[in-house]
Amino acid sequence: MTESPAPRASHASVLDGRTPLIEFADVTRIFTVGDSTVRAVDGLDLVIGQGEYISIMGPSGSGKSSLLNLIALLDRPSSGSYRFEGHEVTQAGDDTLAAIRREAIGFIFQFFHLIPRLSAAGNVELPLVLAGIAPALRRARVTRMLEAMDLSARATHRPAELSGGQRQRVAIARAMVTEPRLLLADEPTGNLDSQTGIQVIDLLENLQRTRGITLIVVTHDPALGRRAARRIRLVDGRLDADVSD
Repeated sequence: MTESPAPRASHASVLDGRTPLIEFADVTRIFTVGDSTVRAVDGLDLVIGQGEYISIMGPSGSGKSSLLNLIALLDRPSSGSYRFEGHEVTQAGDDTLAAIRREAIGFIFQFFHLIPRLSAAGNVELPLVLAGIAPALRRARVTRMLEAMDLSARATHRPAELSGGQRQRVAIARAMVTEPRLLLADEPTGNLDSQTGIQVIDLLENLQRTRGITLIVVTHDPALGRRAARRIRLVDGRLDADVSD
């Protein structure tokens, strides 16, 4: 990956001495819908430090999902600069982006996205298979993650045999088994009852504290959003608020 000048925005007070993980400079993402042009992300300057716990909130259509897809390297900006861990990735090749996603980023989704025919252990192991990790190391990592998620007794169960909370814990184990530096959670409690949702968020927060990962949670739930140490609010693709404790 090639180096490029640092983004123009200075966020020293936000970073509070942290090393930048994500740096957006004047990032815009434009979609064409029929005869209309939608600026889903509109000239965004944003810096996120390593180890931060951040929530991204905003009304429907505010650009939350588009921003998350850009951060996750699942989409590219229409214009502007994106640096990940100090490297310019805006024009990086597909293989490079796939390698970063595989090695550095974990994903958790509202609807779990588990593979029905695989067991809990098989779902957790899948990213390691795709990464070419040796079988013995894969098994050891999967065992540790299932133990950490209190799922050892459910290792051979398929998703249909698990509760919603158990399925989400399998999804978290799958996201964490590659030891990512960035964990992205898109409405992680949206498909769970309130008590199970609290348990899942407690688990994510514990992972963030104990492992030093950067945790970004996208949510419509104000109570959930307020739990983060830094709260970002989007409106019409623009930064409406950025508040830290």
